[in-house]
Amino acid sequence: MKIVFFGSPETAIPSLFKLEQAGHELKLVVTQPDRLSGRGRRSTISPVKKAAVEHHIPVYQPQRIRKDPKALDIIQKAQPDIIIVAAYGQIIPSSIIYLPPYNSLNLHFSLLPKYRGAAPVQWALLKGEKTTGVTIFELNEKMDEGDILASLEVPILPREKAFELEARLASIGSDLLINTLNIINSVQKTPQDHSKATYAPLLKKKDGKIDWSKTSSDIENQINAFNPWPSSYTHLNNKRIKILDGKKICRPTHECKPGQILSLSKNGIQVCCGNKSIFLIERLQPENKSPMGALDFSHGARLQSGDFFK
Repeated sequence: MKIVFFGSPETAIPSLFKLEQAGHELKLVVTQPDRLSGRGRRSTISPVKKAAVEHHIPVYQPQRIRKDPKALDIIQKAQPDIIIVAAYGQIIPSSIIYLPPYNSLNLHFSLLPKYRGAAPVQWALLKGEKTTGVTIFELNEKMDEGDILASLEVPILPREKAFELEARLASIGSDLLINTLNIINSVQKTPQDHSKATYAPLLKKKDGKIDWSKTSSDIENQINAFNPWPSSYTHLNNKRIKILDGKKICRPTHECKPGQILSLSKNGIQVCCGNKSIFLIERLQPENKSPMGALDFSHGARLQSGDFFK
């Protein structure tokens, strides 16, 4: 099939490569514009653009595809049989969605209708889900509401971080996408049950601040969900510290206050949380420093039992 592919981040690349390997003709890649990033404000390209250029696939980068009069014309000239979307990052207008004979399919990293939106992996982890999945659905004008062509449930591994789960789902989803295209003429479409929909809105940097009054289970879920972005952080002596890894442990037998350091050991820093639960910090990153083990940090910062994270 002749395909126009929409995608931007690293998680879209497995689908791009699998389509090429399966013998489909990639006529065009549409991806996000180059961005200025870092302290030097250097121009950076999306991972999908980098992959497309290396594979000699034409690339188009509209600033706002809904307001770009050239986009429809460029895609029309590619004459796609179908459009495939995998984590593109912009809302696509209906004039493009319904342009090809087979319309447009989207690979989504959840079991729709659960976790519609921009951050399904992060919200599944944040909510403590034991399973999630991938869904191939038909794109329409509404957010993640189109008919489902295929889905596959995937277990969430113990202490799995968002970037690890996203990588697994990207690989699993790319295989499901190829299998779906192989039977595109006979596949049965299933309308979503909108009454069961939940949402996964885009996260903000401020969402990463740890509230130690929550239970250690909630904090473990947050740290897993927000790794690497927006990250989970706390403060010590007015300095920001990212918490990179840790786990919930058993409840203490005595009273303690949320954020209070209970003990320091070779295993890490034990911190009191809500409902008298304990969280063990194993790895962290102080402000303007490299990641390190919690014990090494405690020595350098001269932490003591009774000190507080805020």
